Amino acid sequence: MWGTTLCGGLERYAAADEKLEDMSDTPKFEVIDRRKIKAEEERESGAATPPAQPEKPAAPVQSGPAPGPRLVVNEAARAESGRDAEDREAAQAAEKQLAEELPPAPTAEESSKSKAAYDASAQRIEDLIRAQNPAAGPQPPVGFEHLVQQFYLSGMLQMGAGTQEGQRPRVDIMGARATIDLLGVLAEKTKGNLTAAEDGMLQSVLFELRMAFLELSSMVTVPNVPPTTKGS
Repeated sequence: MWGTTLCGGLERYAAADEKLEDMSDTPKFEVIDRRKIKAEEERESGAATPPAQPEKPAAPVQSGPAPGPRLVVNEAARAESGRDAEDREAAQAAEKQLAEELPPAPTAEESSKSKAAYDASAQRIEDLIRAQNPAAGPQPPVGFEHLVQQFYLSGMLQMGAGTQEGQRPRVDIMGARATIDLLGVLAEKTKGNLTAAEDGMLQSVLFELRMAFLELSSMVTVPNVPPTTKGS
């Protein structure tokens, strides 16, 4: 009995010994302190992350209406506007100077008497002419169209119109320019105060005179005269 018990104890001892040997071959587990790893991770993240910049104060919100679009002025247009303003100022200064140099305007009574005397004198001259030439009829009244025709004839004659064939035309180019400019002043000053027929005639005459001036001025040449030197 004791032999059997002993044998059984030896067998259990041998089995336990084999089991211990098997457990010694398995890998051992290592206990890791997670607090140290977490501290290291926090130090590394702190070194990699740049320091936070202080926040800028927000811009104050305007309580008034938002500004509208800004107008960009072209420099060329601004210079042109400045020149126009200078021209107007120069014209006003010249007009003021002319008004100061002229004698005072006649009164309404003086103008009325002068017109009556003129009409009587003109009628007397017309009666004398008709007495010398009974076939001549009365002179037609002078109207706006006669004024425009007078400017037209003066300008065309100054540009050599009406010259007989074979003769050299006598041209007054600067006089023609002055006549055309005077007619332009008349058109500007009477704007809005003419009938449709009067305005049409005035614009037609101005157009023809200006085109004739352009054609004539294109043919004008200046001879090449050598400059004179001192002592020659």
